[in-house]
Amino acid sequence: MKRVMWFRRDLRLQDNKALAHALQNSAADELILLFQMNPQQFIQESANHNAFFASLASFKERIDQEAHLQIMVGEPLDLFSRLKRKLPDWQAIYFNEDTCGFGAKRDQQAMRFFEENNIQSFSFQDAYLHGSEEIKKNDGSKYQVFTPYYNKWKEAPKETPIPVSYTAEKIFSACLFPEEEAAYREQIARIPLTHYSVGEETARRRLNTFIDQKLQSYENKRDFPYQDQTSHLSTFLRTGELSIRTIWQELASVPSSLSKETFKKELAWRDFYNMIYSAFPQQKEEAIQEKFRYIQWTNDPEMFVKWQKGETGYPVIDAAMRQLNQTGWMHNRLRMITASFLVKNLHIDWRWGEKYFQKMLIDYDAANNIGGWQWAASTGTDAVPYFRIFNPIIQSKKFDNDGQFIKKYVPELKQVPQKYIHQPNLMNEALQTQYHVHLGENYPKPIVDYASSKKQTLFLYEASKEIHQEMNNPTFQ
Repeated sequence: MKRVMWFRRDLRLQDNKALAHALQNSAADELILLFQMNPQQFIQESANHNAFFASLASFKERIDQEAHLQIMVGEPLDLFSRLKRKLPDWQAIYFNEDTCGFGAKRDQQAMRFFEENNIQSFSFQDAYLHGSEEIKKNDGSKYQVFTPYYNKWKEAPKETPIPVSYTAEKIFSACLFPEEEAAYREQIARIPLTHYSVGEETARRRLNTFIDQKLQSYENKRDFPYQDQTSHLSTFLRTGELSIRTIWQELASVPSSLSKETFKKELAWRDFYNMIYSAFPQQKEEAIQEKFRYIQWTNDPEMFVKWQKGETGYPVIDAAMRQLNQTGWMHNRLRMITASFLVKNLHIDWRWGEKYFQKMLIDYDAANNIGGWQWAASTGTDAVPYFRIFNPIIQSKKFDNDGQFIKKYVPELKQVPQKYIHQPNLMNEALQTQYHVHLGENYPKPIVDYASSKKQTLFLYEASKEIHQEMNNPTFQ
């Protein structure tokens, strides 16, 4: 009898629900460890893609020291059909569930296959402190506003880490699909693996560093990009190299403080956005708020490219986008500012920005990213009001007053004094020469006027509301 442990975004051997149950129910040489690769994963070339494969390579290397992680390439139904033919005595599969987006659809298809082929399937909620169906209103419906959700969330008991008795003796160690393993190795060979921090041990060290050195000042310093006081745990949560239960357990050992509660609230936002994505599976392509589905975006491709490259003439926007392009990561405050700028100053569809972040972020999480973009665009649940538009200059002065972050990623402005670092366009020609900045030559002039673009935003959103009202008026036909 053979059993399968299907890894996806849970690349760890400790505190892994599905793995713990699979091992507990397996005899010697009975459990097959499997990772399924979709064909499109061989085509994609992005920071998001490369970072995940670096984590997978580290995970496989660790397992292969004593056992073997099987790599199979293909769509789930084709892949499992081949696996069943290879292993007629395959009788059970274990995996940690996905309830949103692509992963949810994949799991639904897979579950039908397992049922039709008499394979017992065991799935577990492992990625969140509370799954998408756990925190609900008293009437059983799902929350759409964060604060009441959080009030119930924080009172709900949290699970402790799951002990895993991992032993290589239980793992089936022969390579079942050598050709697909070879294709995987070719893929890995193209990735600069040393560019990324990966692995369970690295993740645990990052957690300990945050708890010991950064958590105490998290509340006061988390919004300042140059001080870099955020946890940087999102990448490890995305790959599953770090368990959310382990994070919670470590937090429990720390004395109560405002910083601790603020960080806990960030974990609640993660659960909240997962719940929202489960409730609104169409949200990647459609605004949740119907009244804002009729916005007539300008969608200027040249403006979009300038935003992507960090060539907008707004230093904080440019520094943030260059940080993303160079490192695959962006500070959370800057994610809000750059998203607001794209949508409400350049009037470009939020879905364009969401897809670019998906490509570039090494910590890309669909529920979080889509939720964040719908929040910034004022189209989602519990979103910022549409008339609240981040002023990038004010934000820059407030959170990077000395311009240290700007100068790190926009070296053209390195010699510009604090007085002009947030608005270099205010310098006359003499000052530009003095500080080696020539607007329109080695640094762009602002590509949009903030005040006029703000007025246009209000018009676009009001117009969308009017269209929606007319379309829902019984006399409108």
